[in-house]
Amino acid sequence: MKIRVGFGFDVHPLEQGRELWLGGIKLESAKGAVGHSDADVLIHAICDALLGAANLGDIGFHFQNTDERWKGKDSKFFLKEVTKMLIDKGWEIENVDCTITLEKPKVNPHIQEMKTALAPLMNISDEDVSIKATTNERLGYVGREDGINAYAVALISKN
Repeated sequence: MKIRVGFGFDVHPLEQGRELWLGGIKLESAKGAVGHSDADVLIHAICDALLGAANLGDIGFHFQNTDERWKGKDSKFFLKEVTKMLIDKGWEIENVDCTITLEKPKVNPHIQEMKTALAPLMNISDEDVSIKATTNERLGYVGREDGINAYAVALISKN
């Protein structure tokens, strides 16, 4: 059996009056992430971790932010497509472990709903999706509520 680990990171600015999509679900928030698609930083970080583990580039390579096809696109589409890319190369997703950094809204009450939304897109159990959230202790762009970021690691295997 061959195994690989990949790491992903994504960041988006926050803006008043925009929707906040995170982990495939919409959160109630005064500020939302700005991006070409729905700006779901968690899904984007997971996609990069999976693509990196399989040595398939990154999300920007496959879904350029200059391509009008992806404008406003639900990021769950990207994760489903990335999963298909891995399957086509013989890889199976074992698990992902993620951390979201955001001052508010509080993410912890929504983690199970995110796991339930994301796991089927990767053909894994929600027990194989770890999502954690933290603040940035009011430091930097996250602390000022100017931005949000997410980190992800993924383990994939091939027989």
